[in-house]
Amino acid sequence: QVQLVESGGGLVQPGGSLRLSCAASGSGFSINAMGWYRQTPGKQRELVAAISSGRINYIDTVLGRFTISRDNAKNAVYLQMNSLKPEDTAVYYCHVRVFAGGTYYDYWGQGTQVTVSS
Repeated sequence: QVQLVESGGGLVQPGGSLRLSCAASGSGFSINAMGWYRQTPGKQRELVAAISSGRINYIDTVLGRFTISRDNAKNAVYLQMNSLKPEDTAVYYCHVRVFAGGTYYDYWGQGTQVTVSS
């Protein structure tokens, strides 16, 4: 079993910055991929950024503004969000794909609200 704990959301003015953190705990697994998704009311959850085997992907709308990073020693993933825009407002979810017992499993964080507003 893997537990994910997120932190770092909040209210920020347009143009501001926030840093999201997510740490995975548990035992008996190896992490295959880590990433961040976001969701607004009435819309599907969308991938914001992901990192896997050294490859990094971003949704086009955050390119040049958001940076995902990973600390393997801490089983943690971070999302540095700069130049935030009102359209970035959403609940952000940490996602981790682990490999254990010959099978891949997906886990989600509890979600953290990011609100960009003046």
